[in-house]
Amino acid sequence: MAKQKQELSMAELLEQALVPEAEQPYKVPENWVWTRLGNITSVIGGGTPSSRVNEYYENGSIPWISPVDLSGYTNIYISHGKKNITELGLKKSSARIMPSGTVLLSSRAPIGYVAIAENVLSTNQGFKNFLPSVAYLPKYLYFYLKYSKLLLESYASGTTFLELSASKVSLVEIPLSPLVEQQRIVDCIESLFAKLDKAKELVQNALDSFANRKAAILHQAFSGELTANWRREHGIGIDSWEEKPLAEMCDSFQYGTSKKSEKNGNIVVIRMGNLQDGEIDWNNLAYTTSEEDIAKYLLKSGDVLFNRTNSPVLVGKTSIYRGEHPAIFAGYLIRINYKNCLIGEYLNYALNTQKSREYYNQVKSDGVNQSNINAKKLSKLIIPVCSVQEQQEIVRILVDLLGADQKAHAMINNIAKFDLMKKSILAQAFRGALDTNNPSEENAKKLLKKVLQEKL
Repeated sequence: MAKQKQELSMAELLEQALVPEAEQPYKVPENWVWTRLGNITSVIGGGTPSSRVNEYYENGSIPWISPVDLSGYTNIYISHGKKNITELGLKKSSARIMPSGTVLLSSRAPIGYVAIAENVLSTNQGFKNFLPSVAYLPKYLYFYLKYSKLLLESYASGTTFLELSASKVSLVEIPLSPLVEQQRIVDCIESLFAKLDKAKELVQNALDSFANRKAAILHQAFSGELTANWRREHGIGIDSWEEKPLAEMCDSFQYGTSKKSEKNGNIVVIRMGNLQDGEIDWNNLAYTTSEEDIAKYLLKSGDVLFNRTNSPVLVGKTSIYRGEHPAIFAGYLIRINYKNCLIGEYLNYALNTQKSREYYNQVKSDGVNQSNINAKKLSKLIIPVCSVQEQQEIVRILVDLLGADQKAHAMINNIAKFDLMKKSILAQAFRGALDTNNPSEENAKKLLKKVLQEKL
């Protein structure tokens, strides 16, 4: 009688552990089950010993992980962070010892960093940690959490920043497959990711090669080397070149419109994201219908635009407008109104040299996540200047030399697509689509039942 009651209780527990069909995010193979994280593992938080007590950290031997340690971290396993804590620090805080194989998930600021404990360690309170379980392989859960950032965020709450509580993360749905299929899925993901990483490395090398070659060619152009033969043919010496600040060769430096752009309209508003590699990128456009702004900021073919505010790496981007579409320019850009002693194409190339970039880095004002180079600083930039005729020859040579590279660069400058491909692979993996030819005869319900029995 007692046995029958125990079996009934297990059946009830199993039924409760399954996600109702109506709540299942998507279809999975018949031998898989949808359950929730809290049903298959213990969720443990972390803690932070007081930073005012040296004894909690000094000569500590317990690895202690914070979300900062996972920022930009690409390895699956982690053994230690920037800090260790002592046994006393562990005792005097809510930090806990996590065994190797524990899956670590940052649960705030931000949500979604994931790693697996390579050894015994602890974490701060910014984590929810999933202890090893008979129900899953650590890498299976690792890849699922990497794939499920949006799902995790949907369970989070908070006003200042989103935070994922232990009770909420326990409710997160997970498609549980048999262990043999989990291993095949992990193997398949790692194999495909390795191929993508190799391809990404080759593309990055090609991009770096292009950037280095372009920098070298521009150096030759603005040192007079590219046009040495042209000068000899025209009886002109290198002493005809001068170093001048932009202020002497420009009438004004005009900031763009401060009005908010619109989703629709007849006139494009060129923003800082549209300045790419010296050209205007006509994707992701915004518009304006303001007659006042159109009259004041309408661009003419040959106008050179300078990006005065952006991240420290991107501030100072420069592109030339060729009149492809009627357009004005936004407030984070400066229109350089140059005199007839300069050619727009020449100026655009000059502003994109390594020497100019070094000047931008020297004079930029850094704020929170942004840097700024105002018009006054830009006007003091010194560039080499030659006759208009020689400028035309330099532009002609640069177009010939860089034209083929620009086409190749455009073809491979899609490095972000590799990350999208990884997301696609993970999406297929947790739908069973990567393993459709070799389904397991095992049923994931047995795994779920086993872990529930261990909890009783």
